[in-house]
Amino acid sequence: MTVNTSHHKDYVSFFRQSSPYIHAHRGKTFVIMLGGDALTHENFTNIINDIALLSSLGVRLVLVHGARLQIDARLREKNISSHFHKGRRITDKQTIEYVKDAVGNLRALIESKLSIGLVNSPMHGARIRVISGNFVTARPYGIHNGIDYQHTGEVRKIDHQAVHHLLDSGYVVLLSCLGLSPTGEIFNLDVEDVATFTATRLGAEKLILFGRQQGIFNGHSELISRISPSEAEGCLKTMTSDNRRLLNAAIAACKGGVARSQIISFKEDGALLRELFTRNGAGTLISRDHYEEIRRAAIEDIGGILALIKPLEKKGVLRRRSRKELEREIRLFSVIVLDGMIIGCTALHPFPDGKTAELACLVVHKDYRSGQRGDRLLEHTESLALSQGIEKIFVLTTQTAHWFAERGFIEVSEQELPEEKKVTYSYKRQSKVLIKEPAREVV
Repeated sequence: MTVNTSHHKDYVSFFRQSSPYIHAHRGKTFVIMLGGDALTHENFTNIINDIALLSSLGVRLVLVHGARLQIDARLREKNISSHFHKGRRITDKQTIEYVKDAVGNLRALIESKLSIGLVNSPMHGARIRVISGNFVTARPYGIHNGIDYQHTGEVRKIDHQAVHHLLDSGYVVLLSCLGLSPTGEIFNLDVEDVATFTATRLGAEKLILFGRQQGIFNGHSELISRISPSEAEGCLKTMTSDNRRLLNAAIAACKGGVARSQIISFKEDGALLRELFTRNGAGTLISRDHYEEIRRAAIEDIGGILALIKPLEKKGVLRRRSRKELEREIRLFSVIVLDGMIIGCTALHPFPDGKTAELACLVVHKDYRSGQRGDRLLEHTESLALSQGIEKIFVLTTQTAHWFAERGFIEVSEQELPEEKKVTYSYKRQSKVLIKEPAREVV
C-alpha cells in the first residue's frame, strides 16, 4: 500500500497551525446565521458537522435560522401572492400561518441533524444538546408610508440572561426568524436582524453569516478578505439585495460591539473551519480591531522574529542574530502582525552622527509575500527615519539588491559607509551597499 506522505504532512501542518485558534475560540460565544437557502443546500450536512466540531472544541454557539425560501415555496403552492415593500415582506394573517409552518419544519430539521450519532459519521459521540424557546421578544413593525406590515415585526429584546445560562450549561441555542410578543402574538422577523440583535446583546465575539457567495467582492470581482465597517458602508450601493442584507448585518453588529463579523459561503465545503482556523480565512472579515498592523516591536515579539529570520540565516541571506542581540536591539525593530502572528519585520539602526541609519533584517514570511508587505515595511521604516531626522539610509544585501534598486536605492562602494560600519563590514560576505534618502510625503 502506498502512503501519501505529502497529504499527511499537509494535515499535520494544518492541525498544528490551527492550535492557536482552538485555544483562542474555546469558551467564546459565536452567533451563526443560516438562511433558508443554506438549509436546503447539499452542503448543509457538512455545515452541521462543522458546527458540531466547534461545539466539541468548547465554542458557545447560538444558531439563528431563516426561512425565506421555504415561505416563498409554501405560498406558491397555495397560489398566494407575497407582497414586499422596501425589501420587507408584508405578513398578513394568512401568510403568518405558512411562516409558522416553514419555521417549525426547519427547526425540526436542524434539531434532527444535530442529534445524529451514527458510527462512522462525523457526529459520532458528539452528544450535542440543542434547545430553542421563547427567547426573542418582538413588536409589530407597524405602518410605514401608509403600508401596514401586519404580522411582520422587529426584534424588541433577547432574553440574554437565559441564553447565557444555557450556553454555560453546554447547550447549543437555536433561534428562528419568529418573535413573540407579551400579548401572545407571533411576528415574522428578518433573520439578519435577529442574528445581529442576538450577537450584540450577548456580547458575542463573532457573528458568522452564511450567504450564497464566498464573501464580498470589489469592483474588479476580487474577494475582499478583510474590511472595516466604515469601508464596508461604501460598498453597499453596488450590491445585490441578498449581499446588502448580509453586509448591513455585519456592519451593525460591529457597531454594536461585536469585534468581528464574517461572511462565508454555505456552498463551500469546510468554509466555516477555514474561516475560523486559518489566517487567510475563506470569506470576508468585517473587523473593528487591527487584524493586520505594522507597529514597533516589543520584547514579547522576539520569539516570533527569531522564527521568521532563522530560515534565511541558514541560507546565508541574513547574518545570524542571537536572542541576546535581539533583546538588546528590539527597540530598533518594527513588525507586521497578522491575527497575532508576526509575518514581517525590519530594523532601523541609527549611527552616532544622527544623519545616517542602516535598514536591516527586512523579512516577510514566505506565505505572505503578496500584498506589497515588503513595500509597506520599507515605507514605515522611511517614515521612522524622517521623524528621527535621518537623511540617508543604507542597506547591505547579498541577494536582494535588485529589489532595493527598484525602490530608489543606489549602489555605492563600501567606502561610502559610516566609519563605524566600515570596521564591521564583512569582505567574506561581499554584501552590496545601497543608499537612499528617505522619501518625503508629497502634500
